[in-house]
Amino acid sequence: MPLSIDEIKAAIIEKATKSPKPQLYIKDFYKCDPDTKPRQMKNIANELVREGKLMFWSSGSTTMYGIPSRIKDEEGEEGIN
Repeated sequence: MPLSIDEIKAAIIEKATKSPKPQLYIKDFYKCDPDTKPRQMKNIANELVREGKLMFWSSGSTTMYGIPSRIKDEEGEEGIN
């Protein structure tokens, strides 16, 4: 049974907070709820970006997600948004 949107958001935040890497691919969040389709997971992650709980990070070739404070600490600056 799929999780609710709020439960998925909480799982994404928890994964992004506890991950050893400060930046994660969208596919890393798919494991938070295998019953949620990839497009819906991306929409939920993008909603978290709009809420300011996640931010985009770009390596130049791909866009990743991360907790704003973790990305800023890792880069030693304001991060890329």
